[in-house]
Amino acid sequence: MISSLGAEGFIGELCNGFSLLMDASKGLITFESLKMNCSILGLEVKDDELLCMLMEGDLDGDGALNQMEFCILMFRLSPCLMDGDVSKFCTQNVDPILM
Repeated sequence: MISSLGAEGFIGELCNGFSLLMDASKGLITFESLKMNCSILGLEVKDDELLCMLMEGDLDGDGALNQMEFCILMFRLSPCLMDGDVSKFCTQNVDPILM
């Protein structure tokens, strides 16, 4: 996927995904915003599953995902998207150790 979009395009797509899921007033993906957006998308996800999703990516312990946490989570859960070449992201200010 990265090879077709390019590193900059891929990061842009992740940012777009974050923007769609976040609570606009908080600038974070919260339990409430995730639940509402799953409902809008027609996905039936249990509350405990939503909480697990948030906990999986919540690195600072605030109970929500900021944009960096979301991007790191997406990289961790979808390593095939990176085509095995972490060096593409070194110029994007993303710590390759966290990927």
